[in-house]
Amino acid sequence: MANELQGRRVAILLAPVGTEQVEFTEPKKAVEDAGAQVDVVGIQTGDAQTMNSDVNPGETFKVEKTFSDVSPDDYDGLIVPGGTVGSDNLRGSEEAVNFIHGFFEQQKPVGAICHGPWTLVEADVVRGRTLTSYPTLQTDIRNAGGEWVDQEVVTDQGLVTSRNPDDLPAFCSKVVEEISEGKHAEQARSA
Repeated sequence: MANELQGRRVAILLAPVGTEQVEFTEPKKAVEDAGAQVDVVGIQTGDAQTMNSDVNPGETFKVEKTFSDVSPDDYDGLIVPGGTVGSDNLRGSEEAVNFIHGFFEQQKPVGAICHGPWTLVEADVVRGRTLTSYPTLQTDIRNAGGEWVDQEVVTDQGLVTSRNPDDLPAFCSKVVEEISEGKHAEQARSA
């Protein structure tokens, strides 16, 4: 997997508070280990407090760039970690939602895990797509026109989704694979 993403740039989102730590650190490490340059993008720069199991404070990490500093044009792929509070913060940001939507318009790979697909629902990009998530999001996904399935990892033409931290090995592997493949024309069908 080393150098599979050499020369690629990936954005990973980090909410000011509430992103699930392992869902941020593991995918970030996976794409970096594959050779990608990764930018941590969020609503505001500075320290962001992650969580463990949604209720226990994790470590803090630096948000390097805000949504107003970047564009989907700058990246080859996007990763949206979960965490109930973090995902809710991100889906409440118009800039974050527009940034996510732009990856679908540009046919670029997107990976979202656990509660991360809430942001995809808000960005109105799940219609006609098959995906998974934390089980409590299934009604939201169905109401937004998506098909929800209970599987470890689901790949739908450039969109990679998983249910929870237990799925991270499969999720990280598929995210690297989809980003290495490049643009997926069918990714834009739901944009």
